Amino acid sequence: MDDQTKGLIQNHIDTNDVCLFMKGTPDQPQCGFSMTVSNILKILEINFKGVNVLEDQSLRDGIKVFSDWPTIPQLYIKKEFIGGCDIIKEMYESGELKKLFDDKGINYKK
Repeated sequence: MDDQTKGLIQNHIDTNDVCLFMKGTPDQPQCGFSMTVSNILKILEINFKGVNVLEDQSLRDGIKVFSDWPTIPQLYIKKEFIGGCDIIKEMYESGELKKLFDDKGINYKK
């Protein structure tokens, strides 16, 4: 991964408390897994930044190297990589995701 791509990824993570690297946009997801995570965040009324990895192949490849995680979507909360669709879905269903938002000081619909 080149320094420009790494810097772009790091900037998104540093400047957004909740950042979702996804295929498509929150309003028009381009894959079911991205839609699932985006919808969970919308249900909780989380203010988040959706980064469309389909717009840039180097970003799409780079985020996998950056996180050492092979799939997209990828969710970051307060600069911490949380996981992909299955992990987020499981955390949401168990209540762990709300606890994480509480612990990180992120407002959501209770």
